[in-house]
Amino acid sequence: MNVRIRPEKYLRYLNPTNLFANKQRTKEILSANPTVIPHREEAKDVVISVFDYDVNSLEERKLKKTDECFNYKTSGRTTWINIDGLRKADVESVCAHFDIHPLIIEDILSINQRPKMEEAENSIFCLLNMLYYNEQKNSVEQEQISIILAKDVVISFQEDAHRDVFTSLREKLKSPHNKIRQRPADYLCYSLLDLIVDHYFVVMEKLSARIEELEEEVTRGNNPRALSHITQLRKELIVLKRNISPVRELINGFLRTDSDLLEERHVKYYKDVYDHIVQALDLSDNYRDVMVSLHDLHINNVNLKMNEVMKVMAIVTCLLAPATVIGGIFGMNFDENVNFFHQRWGFYAAVSMMLIIPIVMLWMFRKRGWF
Repeated sequence: MNVRIRPEKYLRYLNPTNLFANKQRTKEILSANPTVIPHREEAKDVVISVFDYDVNSLEERKLKKTDECFNYKTSGRTTWINIDGLRKADVESVCAHFDIHPLIIEDILSINQRPKMEEAENSIFCLLNMLYYNEQKNSVEQEQISIILAKDVVISFQEDAHRDVFTSLREKLKSPHNKIRQRPADYLCYSLLDLIVDHYFVVMEKLSARIEELEEEVTRGNNPRALSHITQLRKELIVLKRNISPVRELINGFLRTDSDLLEERHVKYYKDVYDHIVQALDLSDNYRDVMVSLHDLHINNVNLKMNEVMKVMAIVTCLLAPATVIGGIFGMNFDENVNFFHQRWGFYAAVSMMLIIPIVMLWMFRKRGWF
């Protein structure tokens, strides 16, 4: 008989790549140490885009050098300077020209910073992370963004030159009837923060769909790697909560500020962002509770299966016990005074007892509802 061995049938439950990937992911999440200054690599690609506008006109430009944006400091209109890709020299030159405090420059160039909001003499600085969901890796990715609100100018610094969440804002700026074109720079800053916070919900929807799939896996109990998936998803929820939670304090800083850069009529818009981030926090807490419940459910399912196996083994042991006892008695070596051993029907009587007693035991077990 030819037996075909298929190792992939068993190796699919043990994927070394996934094991090392999970370990690396844990290291990424837990390795942040504020006392150690990490090294930031200089960006290869730097994209500088400028939107200079008022109610009547819009100027949109792509710049190659940072010094080309210096003239917009005194343009008399609202200006949004977005720098994708960070280089130390570029950040220092731009911040120096727009009178940005040196401590803010250090925060912009740092990595793994906690989201925060700070006020300077002539500017408001906020730092937070944009979140994306990588469907190939089933992981939450983050990109640090720094936003500086100055008089008639908003400067944003991004790490990745190839993605952000501001596409809809750029389209709105092209419409002369849009509210953004009719409001000053603090409303533009609100719009940037609002898009970042709203995109948190897009990421959370992806995680919610993943939780539903995982809940189905755990309920069916047919996936031996369910616990690994639960652990991986709980790590991503940690990343989500760690990035969302401080943003509430950041937005609250805008609500409490007395800076002249923020108009009183625009405070209500920041309150709306605050409501959104509170809602996102509540959802993240709900996701965490669901994952804890899924973990407990998976453990209970494993214990239930183990109990079922132990029950079957106990029943089989009980059913074989009479046959073992009878066989042991008939197998004893002394038979001088036991004539029953030499009868013709002795064998048939022993076998009958070995069958009848287990059948009676099965009937009793069934009657008592033990299985």
